[in-house]
Amino acid sequence: MKILVVDDERAIRNSMKDILTDEGYDVDVAEDGNIALEMASKEKYNAIFCDIKMPNMDGIEVLEKFNQEGIESAVIMISGHADIDTAVECIKKGAFDFIQKPLDLNRILITLKNATDKVSLVKETKALKKKVYGQQMIGESAPIVHIKEMIERVAPTDARVLITGSNGSGKELVARSLHQQSARSSMPYVEVNCAAIPSELIESELFGHEKGAFTSAIKQHKGKFEQADGGTLFLDEIGDMSLPAQAKVLRVLQEKKLSRVGSDKDIEVDVRVIAATNKDLKKEIELGNFREDLYHRLSVIVIKVPSLDERKDDIPLLISYFSEQICGETGKPVRKFADAAIKALQEKSWTGNIRELRNVVERLLILGDDVISVQNVKDYVL
Repeated sequence: MKILVVDDERAIRNSMKDILTDEGYDVDVAEDGNIALEMASKEKYNAIFCDIKMPNMDGIEVLEKFNQEGIESAVIMISGHADIDTAVECIKKGAFDFIQKPLDLNRILITLKNATDKVSLVKETKALKKKVYGQQMIGESAPIVHIKEMIERVAPTDARVLITGSNGSGKELVARSLHQQSARSSMPYVEVNCAAIPSELIESELFGHEKGAFTSAIKQHKGKFEQADGGTLFLDEIGDMSLPAQAKVLRVLQEKKLSRVGSDKDIEVDVRVIAATNKDLKKEIELGNFREDLYHRLSVIVIKVPSLDERKDDIPLLISYFSEQICGETGKPVRKFADAAIKALQEKSWTGNIRELRNVVERLLILGDDVISVQNVKDYVL
């Protein structure tokens, strides 16, 4: 772990460096606030020890600068002259803890462990939120601006939404955004991929089952509707749902009640349903594959997600976003794409949409030059 010690007294700097190095930490030192700011902007430190009384810029000013620069290290303030009011001020301004001089070895090590544990927990929480809620909706093109405006207006309501669009265009992101911006955001968000569940299991997955309802039902199981009670249920690829399951979904939407497989007891549920499909449901209705009454129940609001070919102006922003994201995940420096390379990618037809673009960016970052060139695009993409 990387630690930075900021103190204008050389003896204290060197003493802390020796102690922490012996404990297995990788330690840098800085003699004043300006040097510390420069170092912390270039290097990621797990924790920073910062003296309060220093010439030119005192420790509280340094702490404020860290906050302004978005430096996420845990900052531990140290001082031999401070009182309780100073300690409280430091904590209010974002310091993790406050230690008085003369410094006690055990206190230093315990505080440092707690600080680094907190930083790790914050990082894990951010990573988990990304996995749960997905990525941002990136784009400034007219179609994307229109969708963002629709989400802003529709999300606070309980209106059902049908999201249409081709595979890989970002329908899941729209659904998550609707949930996150709704009054239900603190409640469960449950996803069901209707195309991935065998037709004979879809009813059990959606509505649950009682113990003994069928051969493998060894215990009671709550379905996705119950799991999403109070929150949002996202039915992805609903065009692939069987007709019997469609009939039961329709009943739940009409009556706000369900019964588990193997039970005749009604269970009330309060769920907002958002559905998505890559199929033309009106054609599916004509073919007898989809219930017209269910379609009208689901499509109070229809949001059509444009294909990437319909929003090519967003490709430079998406390339930049994916490049930062992928390099961040692998711990490598962010690589740039030459203007000619970006232009070549804009001219390509994207049948796989956003998902395909992300895969291409990752491929080019692995195989391409330090600056991704148009030749790299020709060699590995076109």
